[in-house]
Amino acid sequence: MYGRPTVLFPLALLALLALLTLWIDRTVHIPQHKPDGNTRHDPDYMVSNFVTTKTDMHGNLRYVLAAVEMKHYPDDDSTELVRPRYTQYNVGRPYTQIEGQRGLVSSNGDNVQFMDNVKVVRQAFKDRGEMTMLTEYLNVTPKSDIATTDKPVVILQAPKTVIHATGMIYDKKRRTVQLLKHVRVHYERPESPAPLPANKVKNLNKPSRTITTSKNAGKAKARQSRTSGNAATKTTPNQNNTRTRRPQ
Repeated sequence: MYGRPTVLFPLALLALLALLTLWIDRTVHIPQHKPDGNTRHDPDYMVSNFVTTKTDMHGNLRYVLAAVEMKHYPDDDSTELVRPRYTQYNVGRPYTQIEGQRGLVSSNGDNVQFMDNVKVVRQAFKDRGEMTMLTEYLNVTPKSDIATTDKPVVILQAPKTVIHATGMIYDKKRRTVQLLKHVRVHYERPESPAPLPANKVKNLNKPSRTITTSKNAGKAKARQSRTSGNAATKTTPNQNNTRTRRPQ
């Protein structure tokens, strides 16, 4: 009566070892990729001369994003741009344009990256001249109007200011530029207008006077002669004349 359980125990142990071996094999085995292309970084569509715009709730233009070519990748929902150009607009403020040789847009559109020969131009306004920034990489967040980089930057501020730095945070809403490190500034004071000569300054301080030209002087002299002639020909009664009485 004790023989049957003795035989079943080794069989159960073998079955348990077989299941354990199968579980280990499935755990450490690398699954093979399906040949449907879902895991490959290949574009699913491309667009030439790509342009997209966005406005605010009042219909005012916020930004325009354009590129010579756009490629979309389904594996990470990212978008690559060839020669992108991004222009920011704000009501009552100057626009800012960013361009580069390559660009990358995140899946949700929160970040736009510009790479290779990146150029940022802020339009001149009021008493501030045009500002140009050059770098090799720039990350832009359109919702907050902030552009950042950890690469070397060169900022040209009209008329004659040149700034070199490494790392920058540009806040368009606050109109501020924060330079992170290795900052060098070259500034030239604008030339003031040349002072007037001393003799011209003296002439400006003298009271004004009327200058009679020779033509006007001749007319005045002629009028004076006619007046003198009329006065000479006027006769006055002779008070020395005597009256002679005829004899009666």
